[in-house]
Amino acid sequence: MPEKPEAPRTPEPKTRTLDARSLRGLAHPLRIRLLGALRQDGPATASQLAERFGESSGATSYHLRQLAAHGFVEDAPGHGKGRERWWKAAHEGTAFDEQLMYDEDPTTRDAADLFLHEIATIHAQELNTWLGNADAWSQGWRQASDISDFTLHLTPEQSLDLVRRVHDLINSYRDAPQDETSETVRFHTHAFPRSGSGSE
Repeated sequence: MPEKPEAPRTPEPKTRTLDARSLRGLAHPLRIRLLGALRQDGPATASQLAERFGESSGATSYHLRQLAAHGFVEDAPGHGKGRERWWKAAHEGTAFDEQLMYDEDPTTRDAADLFLHEIATIHAQELNTWLGNADAWSQGWRQASDISDFTLHLTPEQSLDLVRRVHDLINSYRDAPQDETSETVRFHTHAFPRSGSGSE
């Protein structure tokens, strides 16, 4: 019996897949946050980002240049009227290759660990910020938010299939019609096995 062909995947946003070199270039807490800010909020100057993150403009300028050297950010011409340099993200997202966690170079493994823990910290902070400010939003937006968790018994293949389906569903909304009620919405997805379930 012929295998059933896979359903076509929803096109993903323009992403940068990390390799060992680019991971080491990105794996710094401030660089990760600078890149996230440019992706979510659009172009900015080093001074603007310094004020946002409580850093000196010299520090943000240095880390932006390092991000540029690894292809994560680039010049954003046409913004502002002064001489200060504007930056924008070069991609909409970052794809992490799990094999980096098993790289033979311990520096790369350490960078992978830092990167993933910093992303987890940012997710927790974003959620706590929402909870602390939810009363300032309309009832409609509070009802449209979600904090849920689920426990399933799956094989690795089934879990990967589910993750891909969830990603495809989220990406299918990227070109959804917008109106005056539209806002930037953050979706976090976490999927991981628990020990003690009888599998390694």
